[in-house]
Amino acid sequence: MKLQEIIEKLSLKALTNLEDKDVSGVFISDMLSDVMSSAQAGNIWLTVQTHKNIVSAANLIDISAVLVTYDKKVPDDTIELANRFHVIILSSPLSSFQLASKLVEAGIK
Repeated sequence: MKLQEIIEKLSLKALTNLEDKDVSGVFISDMLSDVMSSAQAGNIWLTVQTHKNIVSAANLIDISAVLVTYDKKVPDDTIELANRFHVIILSSPLSSFQLASKLVEAGIK
C-alpha cells in the first residue's frame, strides 16, 4: 500500500517533506534498539519518541515513515534532520494501539 493512501485513510499529519513510498508492514516500539534489530525495510514505525535519534534508526532500516503517536511535539531539529535524510515523520493524536488497529483494517499487517 502507498504511504499517501495511509495518510489519507488515517488523517495523518505530515511533519516533513513527503515521498510516496510503499508500506509493507507495521513496527511498534519506543526502543531504538528494537527498531534497529527487528524492524523491516518498508515498515511504518509507530512510536512516542521524538528526538533526533529516531531519524538515524529510521534511515538505517529504510523505514517508510515514522508515525509519532499521541500528538507528541517533534522538535524542529528532528524535523530538519529528517528532511535532510529523506525520513518521513507523520503525527497522529491516536495511541499506537488505535493506529495499529486502523492500519490492520486498511490492509497493512
